[in-house]
Amino acid sequence: MEDNVLNKISANEIKRQKDFVLKVKNEIDKGIYACVITYGCQQNENDSEKLKAYLSDMGYKICDTPEKAKVIIFNTCAVREGAQERVYGNLGALKHRKQKEDDLIIGICGCMAQQEEVSKRIKSQFRHVDIVFGTHSLYRFPEIMWEVISKRVRKFDIIDCDGYIVEGIDQLREDKFRASVSIMYGCNNFCSYCIVPYVRGRERSRDPENIISEIKELNDKGYKEITLLGQNVNSYGKDLDEPFDFADLIKEVNKIDGIKRIKFMTSHPKDISDKLINAMAECEKVVPYLHLPFQSGSNRILEKMNRKYTREKYLDIIRKVREKIPNIALSSDVIVGFPNETYEDFLETLNLIKEVRFDTLFTFIYSKRPGTPAAKMEDSISQEEKHKNFNELLEVQNAISKEINDTYVGNTYSVLVEGVSKNNPDMMSGRTDTNKIINFAKKDAKEGDIVNVKVTSSQTWALIGEEV
Repeated sequence: MEDNVLNKISANEIKRQKDFVLKVKNEIDKGIYACVITYGCQQNENDSEKLKAYLSDMGYKICDTPEKAKVIIFNTCAVREGAQERVYGNLGALKHRKQKEDDLIIGICGCMAQQEEVSKRIKSQFRHVDIVFGTHSLYRFPEIMWEVISKRVRKFDIIDCDGYIVEGIDQLREDKFRASVSIMYGCNNFCSYCIVPYVRGRERSRDPENIISEIKELNDKGYKEITLLGQNVNSYGKDLDEPFDFADLIKEVNKIDGIKRIKFMTSHPKDISDKLINAMAECEKVVPYLHLPFQSGSNRILEKMNRKYTREKYLDIIRKVREKIPNIALSSDVIVGFPNETYEDFLETLNLIKEVRFDTLFTFIYSKRPGTPAAKMEDSISQEEKHKNFNELLEVQNAISKEINDTYVGNTYSVLVEGVSKNNPDMMSGRTDTNKIINFAKKDAKEGDIVNVKVTSSQTWALIGEEV
């Protein structure tokens, strides 16, 4: 099954899985619906596109809601407790339906399913769930489905390993102009609060030739925007035989003629190099937008988080980036209420936010993750105080976001049209190259077009404009 070179799954194994796809297709009735419900990050969205492609090739019709589906797969996230509880709630809600519909197949996969305690709980408490498979078993989904359908058994497939590189699985992409491409998998950072290295495995970089080939295929299909995905894209290439890092990769992607925009996420501050900053500035297709999580402005908390950089190092990176790319938009992640975070620690975070002035901030109250070092740390700070600090931070950031968006008013920007606005059917919606959402009145623009839009007003999280 394994190639044993960089833990690659062999082409023969992928072909074997496609044989199971055909077996399922020949077994099921035509016109049956399947639904994949996705929680969490863009990597999960990427994985769900692979599951949907498998299901579509099996003959299932893909739908967005579980009500009419006969196959329901939950692709889960383990980063926050709330997301896990929602999954358990949704699984429980399907128990009565399963009793009435014996042919209903219910599955759970992804980061949550990779955890041993989760699979044990589902095995004992959610006996109506047919399939549980972890992050390293996705490529085996056709075989898993075949066993469940042909043998009428429950199937648990959790592989305990550092992870694989898998090539050759198709993706059913809903967006026809923007695509995410995984360049690596796993994480080696082991931040003390984070479950990801335990459920996604160690860092594995895809061969650059395979990445470029995939992007060229997307280019041939008319895709205009590519997002390069990884838990820590800055460390891409460290495990490759030949010297080739993330800066080298974006330079190669930049050479592909039809691609108009290149994005990437997520970055880790400890691995941002001057070479990468220079490449971002030199490659005209790399958008002037950087998502760079800082998590805390307190050096004491950063050390407890095992982030491997200081407040001063982070601010120096921001200074270098802005020197090279003056118009860059910045976003970040921050955790409020890490174990024993004092108000003085929180104020250091707040002051960093005021100093950097992020365009957007993704803010979270610390969520205890069993199995992580932080879960064992003492914490004397009340939830009430954590929520108070959280709200104070939001108030500061919302004001900054609005002030920055106000500076866009009166100016014209290139916008990639994403489609009709979700909030107003009379408006189109798109993004500037700085990742600002902008809504504008319908005119001639259609999904996938790149048009000029003049900003006429601003809101905290979006811009309003008119096509010019």
